Amino acid sequence: MAGGRHALGRHSYVDLSLFQLVRGLEYAYPKAMRRQARRIPRLHALAERVEQRPNIAAYLGSPRRVAFNTQGIFRHYPELDG
Repeated sequence: MAGGRHALGRHSYVDLSLFQLVRGLEYAYPKAMRRQARRIPRLHALAERVEQRPNIAAYLGSPRRVAFNTQGIFRHYPELDG
């Protein structure tokens, strides 16, 4: 993200993937991600922009979305979130 609003200069699947990665890590390791927030502000800003896109926001608010859970790739491990 060389100073732009998107990873590749325009909205792409890379942005969507980074959004999913950031939100998944926030679910799995909330304490660690809060500690790292100051180090990755542009990544967090990108995730927020993706989350606010109208079609994505509609999907995120719909019953079609599968929430993060203990069965998916991002699982909360309190013992690893030191």
